[in-house]
Amino acid sequence: MLTVFGSTALDTIRTPKKTLKNVLGGAATFAAISASNFVKTGLIAVVGSDFPKKHQRILAKRLDLQGLTVKQGKTFRYDGSYDKTLSVRETLKTELNVLADFKPTVPIEYKKSQFVYLANNDPDQNFTLISEFDKLKFSMCDTIEFWISTKRESVIKMIKAVDAIVINDEEAKLLTKEFNLIKCAKKMMEWGAKYVIIKKGEHGSLMFFDDVIFPSAGFSLEDVVDPTGAGDSFAGAMIGYLASKKSTSLSEIKKAVVYGNVLGSFAVEKYGLDGLLNLKKSDIIKRVELYEKMIRF
Repeated sequence: MLTVFGSTALDTIRTPKKTLKNVLGGAATFAAISASNFVKTGLIAVVGSDFPKKHQRILAKRLDLQGLTVKQGKTFRYDGSYDKTLSVRETLKTELNVLADFKPTVPIEYKKSQFVYLANNDPDQNFTLISEFDKLKFSMCDTIEFWISTKRESVIKMIKAVDAIVINDEEAKLLTKEFNLIKCAKKMMEWGAKYVIIKKGEHGSLMFFDDVIFPSAGFSLEDVVDPTGAGDSFAGAMIGYLASKKSTSLSEIKKAVVYGNVLGSFAVEKYGLDGLLNLKKSDIIKRVELYEKMIRF
């Protein structure tokens, strides 16, 4: 089993063609639903009493929700707007609400999880939570500009406590104060991460381990409608694939990165979670085969 900890949110997403209000979102939601294509996934998150029943049903259909807490108050809300290229997102509003003073607890059944993913939460919370798992084989975290700017030392402490970090290129530079991505990765490895995966949006990703650099192309798409959650879908698929194989060999980690790119590509083709919710195993297999054809020479 895989455990995913992070935010479940009500998002308002503004794209040039469409505005979505109060749709189901959150880093942990995207990551967990992406991962659930490969392995049984438990979600640790908090929502408010205003969280719609239809959203809860979507989650319950795909995830184990023993770790989902419903608290009096309002659900975490995010409001963001994309420019016409869909590559620049401006955060208009973040309301932490019930997430602000959430003290997560790990259900007994989850404590046996060998694979754990910490989505972009408060790094101190992540650090505390990771110590509650007693059979860890592989743990991975993500972080965002907000935590790097407000709690940089805590982010570094969290990186020491996990096996892998997934981070986008801009945030890697901001965190390490380096401009070259290889230097960024080396610094994070010095801090204690065994694996560093730097996401480059539509341009794919770079995975670093020891002296290995594994670049992988993004899956080329003509129609991108909503990039929200692409990075979380990438990370969820990656750790979900590894958990399904119960392996952390380098060859499986490389394959996991490819699955990450593929699930990220499904996420951006539709609005909100729609790109992930109706996926069939055959869709994933087909796209992985296409991806292999695309990069082989």
